[in-house]
Amino acid sequence: MNKIKGIYKVSKRLALVLGLGISLFGCQYEDGKMDFVEQSFAVAEEQYKVLGTAGERIQAFPRTLDRDGNVIGTDEWDWTGGFFPGALWYIYEHTQNGDIKKDAISWTEALEAAKDLDQHHDIGFVMYCAYGNAIRFMEDKQKRKEYQDLLIHSSETALKRYDPKVGVIKSWNEKASWDGETLWKYPVIIDNMMNLEMLCYVSDLTGNPKYKEVAINHATKTMENHFRDDYSTYHVVDYDSAGHAIHLQTNQGYADNSTWSRGQAWAIYGFTMMYRETKEPSFLQTAQRAADFYINHPNLPEDKIPYWDFNAKQEGYKSEVDFSSRELDYIPRDASAAAITASALLELGQFTDGEQGKKYIDFAKQTLAILSGPAYFAEKGSNGGFLLQHCVGSLPHNSEVDVPLIYADYYYLEGLYRLKTYGE
Repeated sequence: MNKIKGIYKVSKRLALVLGLGISLFGCQYEDGKMDFVEQSFAVAEEQYKVLGTAGERIQAFPRTLDRDGNVIGTDEWDWTGGFFPGALWYIYEHTQNGDIKKDAISWTEALEAAKDLDQHHDIGFVMYCAYGNAIRFMEDKQKRKEYQDLLIHSSETALKRYDPKVGVIKSWNEKASWDGETLWKYPVIIDNMMNLEMLCYVSDLTGNPKYKEVAINHATKTMENHFRDDYSTYHVVDYDSAGHAIHLQTNQGYADNSTWSRGQAWAIYGFTMMYRETKEPSFLQTAQRAADFYINHPNLPEDKIPYWDFNAKQEGYKSEVDFSSRELDYIPRDASAAAITASALLELGQFTDGEQGKKYIDFAKQTLAILSGPAYFAEKGSNGGFLLQHCVGSLPHNSEVDVPLIYADYYYLEGLYRLKTYGE
């Protein structure tokens, strides 16, 4: 796997080049159309057959690759299980390939036990990315009803981690922070915004407002405590039993005061989604300001694929982690953060008027164009069957550094789906 060392040497005329329809990194963008959408789905159709075969061999949901290029999988109790079947549903929606549909159904239904996942907050990721897309893209009314019942059950499970006195869904159980001094009692991470869509869906499905009320409460409190004045995000906010924020730190970012790029992406996506579900103006404003921070950050590389943390190794940011053992002579990029952000911005652009909305959509198109080129999009037959290269799971944990990640593929495919649906 080729590593990215430093900043890709992309022309400063990037926006002009894209806008004029000149080929960049093998991708064509002309008159608002992008030929890479068809190309990428065609490759994805083939790659995910390979990835599915690997998953069946190891009896696990594909997640990433090990150092030798072997697929690493997880069971249904991890947070990433729903992304592989969810990606299959996006591929099926585009290709209408019956074999892909069979695989999507099989892998989706393999997650059923996760309806009781209450060890952490990620049941929304696991169940809604798979079953939610199945409900959208399949015609079988009986299966749709069965899947909806599973999402209702899953939402009841999710509410077990909600304490009304605190006002947010607890992300993790008791956990020590990197500083060796702080014990998080009620940690909530910015990622948790992504679990709220299932709750909103189930409220609409059942007519019971309690699920959406929890989602709104969680989003409101996150809005109050997870953002700095410039709308960058803290990764972890720890609460006391009365709901007061007592620790503002990181777990996967560079430093407590830095901005972990995927965390910022979760914020943009999560608040855009909550505005769609509630039409609450403050949620839209939060999504816009978080997006503006990301788009306008002076340390965002010219190709728009962020470093794993916007402030890694920068002056004024002190990490509690000893990175000396990482043996990296470059700051890794995170294509997963780029994919999540691009998908979010395509939707945010629909809710934002005028030039600002166009800016979000154009940025998303340009990001997807870069992700679809050879710098990040794997050659067919390579990368273990995954699509995107150069992602980072958790550099502080020395885990999944500069590798493919299943959720990067998922949000990339969702971005392509949104682009062809309403982004062109």
